[in-house]
Amino acid sequence: MRSVPTTSIDLTDPDVVADPYPHFAREREQHAVAWHEPSGMYLTFAHATVGQVQRDRRLGRLWADKEPLDYLEPFNLLHRNQMMENEPPAHTRLRRPVAKAFARGHIERLRPRVREIAGGLLADLDPAGFDIIEGYAEPLPVLVIADLLGVPRSYAHDLRDWSQAIVRMYEVAPSQQTVDDAVRAATDFAGLVRELVGERRTTPADDLITDLVATELTEDEVVAAVVLLLNAGHEASVNVFGNGLTAMLRRGLTPGADVPATVEEMLRFDSALQLFERTAMEDVEVGDIVVEEGQKIAALLGAANRDPEVFDQPDEFRVDRDPNNHLAFGVGVHFCLGAPLARMELAESLPALFETFPDLTLADEPVSRGTFVLRGYRSVPVRGTHA
Repeated sequence: MRSVPTTSIDLTDPDVVADPYPHFAREREQHAVAWHEPSGMYLTFAHATVGQVQRDRRLGRLWADKEPLDYLEPFNLLHRNQMMENEPPAHTRLRRPVAKAFARGHIERLRPRVREIAGGLLADLDPAGFDIIEGYAEPLPVLVIADLLGVPRSYAHDLRDWSQAIVRMYEVAPSQQTVDDAVRAATDFAGLVRELVGERRTTPADDLITDLVATELTEDEVVAAVVLLLNAGHEASVNVFGNGLTAMLRRGLTPGADVPATVEEMLRFDSALQLFERTAMEDVEVGDIVVEEGQKIAALLGAANRDPEVFDQPDEFRVDRDPNNHLAFGVGVHFCLGAPLARMELAESLPALFETFPDLTLADEPVSRGTFVLRGYRSVPVRGTHA
C-alpha cells in the first residue's frame, strides 16, 4: 500500500503568514499533494494539482453550517444560499441571474465611471504622503460595486467594515472575537440589503438589486447574492492592488507598456486568495494520492502561481510576463464571476495612479492584515509628486 505524504506546515505561523512562498517552495519540492493533520485535509502545492482540484467536478463546495447553529445563523444564512458554496444544479440556478451583469459589455460600460472615481480619489491625496489602501485601493472598488448593485454610497465605509469582519471567518483558526464580529456584521449587512430589496420591490431602479428582485430567487438568496458580490467584488481588487503595488515599489517598477500584462502579474505574484477548499463527493485521485469520499482538499493558489514548472523565475515580478497561466481567479465552475470587473478596475486605476504620481515610492513599511487565506495589507504608506 502506497504511503500518503504528510506536511506539518503551520498556516498560522507568523513567518508563513508574512511570506508563505519560500515555505510553499520547500513543500512543492517534496510533494505536489500532502495530508495536513492540523486542518484535517489535503493541501496541494503544485500548479497541476491545484488546477485539478478546481476543475474536477467530483471535488465540490459543500457548505456545512458552522456551530453553534443558533448563534451563527446570520453568518450561515448568507453562505448556505450563495453560489460559491453550492454545486450544480443549485450553483447554476444561483449564478445565472448574476452572470449577465458581469458580461464584458456591461463591464465596459462601467469603465468611464471607474476612471471618474479614480480621478476624484487621486485629486484628494496629498503627494507628501498618504496610505494608498485607505485613500485609493479600498474606496474605489467599494464605490464601483455599490453603484452597480444600487447600494447608497453613504454606506461605503460600513460595507468595507462588514466585509472584512465576515471574510476573517475564512481564516484557518478564527478567534471568538472574530466569530462575534462576523455575526454582528452578517446581521447588519443582511439587514441593510433586506431594506434595499424591499424598496426595489415597490420602486425599481436601474441597478442589479432590482434585476435580482425580478428573478425567481428567494429573498434569502437575493440577500446572499448581494452580500457575496459586495464582499468578493472588492476584496480581490483591494488586496491585489495593495499586494501588487507593494511588490512593484519594492523593486522600483512601474506599469509596463502592456498594462493588462502588468495586472496579470499582480494577480499571480502575490495572490489575494491563498486557499480554496473542496470536499470529495466520491473517491478522487489527485496527483499520487486518493482523496476519499468526504475528505477535504485545499487548493493553495499562491503556491500554484509560483510553480517553476509553469513560470520562469517565478519569484521575479515581471510587468510583461507572457505567458501567465496563473490561477488567481480559479478555474472551472467556480471561476470568479467578478474577474472581468476586477481586471478592468486594476487596468484603469493602476496607470491613473502613476500618471498622477510618477515618482511614487514607499514612505514606510506596509502593515499586513496578518491573515493567510485572504492575503493583503492593512496600510501601505507612500509618497509621490504630481505630474
